[in-house]
Amino acid sequence: MRPIACVLTTILVLSVPGTGTAQVPSSEPAVTTPLWLAGCWEMSDGDLVIEEQWMAVRGRSMLGMSRTVKGDRLVGYELVLLREEGTGWVYEAHPSGQSTASFRSSAVTDTSITFSNPDHDFPQTITYLRTRPDSLLARIAGGEGDQFRQVEFPYQRVPCSESS
Repeated sequence: MRPIACVLTTILVLSVPGTGTAQVPSSEPAVTTPLWLAGCWEMSDGDLVIEEQWMAVRGRSMLGMSRTVKGDRLVGYELVLLREEGTGWVYEAHPSGQSTASFRSSAVTDTSITFSNPDHDFPQTITYLRTRPDSLLARIAGGEGDQFRQVEFPYQRVPCSESS
């Protein structure tokens, strides 16, 4: 009975991910991960302040949130689940007062990521571009009827703290 118990224990240990020593290479291409997005970002224009905060990648996902404040009044917020799916990422947006919308990554590099959903009203694309280690440009764009519209959000990295 003892040899069977050892064999069963070995099979169990090797079948739990991350516990065995043998790794089978994946046939799928590696997904470029937007690690540079993690952290706290802020932009301001007069008394309008927009903050974005992204958690580090864990469990093949990132959680993000943003808040827009004008003076001392909250005027908007958004919660985002960024999750790895297949060979790319899905940006699942939960904006204040609107329905959830999902956008699939259409271009991912070491310094930028673009998400697209051509069936969404506005925006149809969402892009994050790391312009410098402490700067980020977010852009939403798309057509509304016959009109093309684009809005840019130039963010600066800020410390993540309770007093921000």
